[in-house]
Amino acid sequence: MQAWQVHQNGEPSEVMRLEDVPRPVPGDGQVLLKVRASNINFPDALLCRGQYQVRPPLPFTPGVEICGETEDGRRVIANPALPYGGFAEYTIADAAAVLPAPEALDDAEAAALHIGYQTGWFGLHRRAGLEAGETLLVHAAAGGVGSAAVQLGKAAGATVIGVVGGAEKADVARELGCDVVIDRRAEDVIGAVKEATGGRGADVIYDPVGGEAYAQSAKVVAFEGRIVIVGFASGAIPSPALNHALVKNYSIMGLHWGLYNTKNPKLILHCHERLTELAARGAIKPLVSEHVPFGGAAAAVQRVADGVTTGRVAVIPGLTEGGAA
Repeated sequence: MQAWQVHQNGEPSEVMRLEDVPRPVPGDGQVLLKVRASNINFPDALLCRGQYQVRPPLPFTPGVEICGETEDGRRVIANPALPYGGFAEYTIADAAAVLPAPEALDDAEAAALHIGYQTGWFGLHRRAGLEAGETLLVHAAAGGVGSAAVQLGKAAGATVIGVVGGAEKADVARELGCDVVIDRRAEDVIGAVKEATGGRGADVIYDPVGGEAYAQSAKVVAFEGRIVIVGFASGAIPSPALNHALVKNYSIMGLHWGLYNTKNPKLILHCHERLTELAARGAIKPLVSEHVPFGGAAAAVQRVADGVTTGRVAVIPGLTEGGAA
């Protein structure tokens, strides 16, 4: 079979190689999956760079989120068991963690439902306790993680403010349903948020960016607000001023979604059931901006790493350069 392999760490476009490799053999408690669609996540770039919290042995195949097909024909979503990632024709996954793909979503959408939407659901509901009528601020609102949080926030009855970088991404955020869109390249984020909230600030802030975005968050979080730390796509990890959190009376919450797989896996299934219900009634629908042929995976991962994409980018085995499967 064909798979993208990383033999040394570096930028995705430089270190990902398309190779012929043996089909992986499932171990105890694992299943073989034929990949129908593999969604690109920022952690795939971090894996290539050797900067992710999990460092599989070299060589490995990146791709942490797929829609696949079991040997008995079931359509499922899963996180592949590294080093056998999803940018391959076949992968393996832990049987206990395989979930049924929602019927309301196609393969690319189903692949994109898992990490981003689970992270959003746990961040907004389990950690921050978002309530109807509250104001939610989402950084990188047009990206894969941010777009999921926007849709989940709207489904929960929140007023959603989306912060984006550029006019094109601002258009995407509006289409996603943001009530207010702020282009950080053209506007003063702090002033715009205060104006939009009458000076009160945002009740919940969803931050997958870090760096300057976090500094802005601390200045616009409301009384008893909650800042949810999801990641550091900017590459800069901030050092919060805890005296500021005390004086303004707000909470800083970390979210490591992967821990729930080991600490409380039943919650993963509960979340998936809620997400499936939301998808069935059209309240959420993953934004898949590109369907990329298998041979274009490395370049696509690099674009995600560079922050120039919107929504999710899906790699489709069997898709030709002309777009036909």
